[in-house]
This record gives sequence, structure tokens and C-alpha cells, in this order.
Amino acid sequence: MSKPNILVARAIFPEVIAHLQQHFEVHANQADETWSKAQLIDKLRGMDGAFTTGGDRIDAEVLAACPTLKICANMAVGYNNFDIDAMTAAGVLATNAPDVLTETTADFGFALLMATARRITESEHYLRAGKWSKWSYDMFAGSDIHGSTLGVLGMGRIGQGIAKRGAHGFGMKVIYHNRSRLDAALEAECKAAYVSKDELLRTADHVVLVLPYSPASHHTIGAAELALMKPTATLVNIARGGIVDDAALAAALRDRRIAAAGLDVFEGEPQVHPDLLTVPNVVLTPHIASATVPTRMAMAMLAADNLIGFFKEKRPLTPLNPAVLATK
Repeated sequence: MSKPNILVARAIFPEVIAHLQQHFEVHANQADETWSKAQLIDKLRGMDGAFTTGGDRIDAEVLAACPTLKICANMAVGYNNFDIDAMTAAGVLATNAPDVLTETTADFGFALLMATARRITESEHYLRAGKWSKWSYDMFAGSDIHGSTLGVLGMGRIGQGIAKRGAHGFGMKVIYHNRSRLDAALEAECKAAYVSKDELLRTADHVVLVLPYSPASHHTIGAAELALMKPTATLVNIARGGIVDDAALAAALRDRRIAAAGLDVFEGEPQVHPDLLTVPNVVLTPHIASATVPTRMAMAMLAADNLIGFFKEKRPLTPLNPAVLATK
């Protein structure tokens, strides 16, 4: 019997390609070409499954043009590139890669928080430009992390990881807001208190965004929310682009309505709002929160194993729309 055809839409580890080749006819984009939607459709025609990343949009138009497609396995915990309703209607399974990146992403979120609060990027640019000529008492004086108030907006696994690092590692007071309140045991483990969104924004010295993107969470942080924050506060986004109104944030940073921001994700990435590139009090990184070799390998292997589990036993590991499986 012929093997299923799988499209790997972006370059991935050769070991993962080899793992997939044991089970499938693999059509791999190891040149890492960036495809337009029309090109993606062309590549997906005749495919049984796809290994995707967050930049590969799977929607009703793509699905209608690729009727042989049965599964798309995302190498990410986020899946806002998937139109889940359209995939379910078309009988196409969606999977993601949760859990394996939790601790690495929480590490990075805290690193970004620290770099933002302590003005590390701003001071490095100053040094590299040859401007450092003497010590002064207020040179790049930032804000403390230890003993301050950490506000976590979005208290899933990664948010909990951020909270634990703050509470247990730095003695921070942790407050959080979430769609639903954690149970008492988890709150105690994170040393976190539930508050309203507005109270979090008004109270926190450092706000970290870790909520999933959806139309409902679009511009969760805009001009009105930024106006609630302390002028000494920092904002860190490791969630998804679109959670923050980047234009409003750039204006708030320029006018020093908040002290600083750290961003790993952006609206319309890889494009970055040009105003963010002109303000000094922002740390910018290119969506690398999960970027360690062991974690990215684990994410890729989980996506691969979802494909293998689906085609071998109809048992993918992390289905997003499991109702589809009942029709297979």
C-alpha cells in the first residue's frame, strides 16, 4: 500500500524529516521558501497531511482547494493560523504542540521582563555607539524586579510558569487575570491572587501577556488599557501579535506614559510597526520565546508524532478538534 503524502511547509530538523520518512512520502520545504497563499494551495494539492508552522494559514479557501487533506499538525502551541471551524466542517483534523515548550517559553518571558525592566537593550546600544564616557548615578536606572508586583494576563501553563518564577525566585507579589479563575491549589502553587483586568493594569509594576489570540482578544491592550498602567510600569508580550495595539503602544512608549516594553510578537509579523523601531525604551526580539534546540526539536517531533498517530491508529496525541476523528 502506498504511503500517505505529507507536505512539510517550512524547513525543520533533518532528524524530523527522517522520522517522517519512515511512514510517509515527504515533500519537504527544506529551502525554507516563503510561500504565498496561492503557492501553499498549489503545494498542498494531492497531500494527505501537512506539517505546518504558525505562518501557514489554513482556512476555508485552502481547504476547498485541497480536498485530499486530512490533517494539519502545527509545530506550535498557538494555532491562530488555523480556522478551526472551517477545518472541522471540512473534516480536517487540527493538532498543536502544547506542553513541550512551557518551561522554555516561561524562561524567555522572564528574561524579556528582566531585560525590559533593567533597560539592557537600551544601555547596550548606548555602549556600542561609543557614548559611555563616565559613570553617573542615574545612568539607565530602571525598575526593580524583586519585591515588585507582577501582573500576568492569561494564566495557562506558560502564565503559571511566569508566576512561579516571579513569586518563588524573586519574591514578587503575583496577581493575575484569566477567562476563568484557577482552583485554589494552583493559585497557592503560583502564590497568585485573582483580580480584574483593570485592577491588574492599575496595580502591576510589570505586566506580562500570555493569553491566546482570538478575535475576542484582539487589541486586549490598546490605548485605554495602557492609560490605566503606572507610568513606571513595563509591559511584556510573549503571547501573539494582535493582542497589543502596536501603534498605541509605540505612542505610549514615545510619550513615556509607561516606562518600557518587551515584545517577542507583533501585529503582521515578520513586519514590525515602524514606530516601535524609533523608540528607545523597548526590547524587540523576533518571536524566539521557544527557541532552544531541545524545545524546538520536541515541538517538531510532537507535530510529526501527531501525523504518525493519526495515520497509523487514528490516535493523534494533541487534537484540537477531536470530533473530526469520529468521522474517520
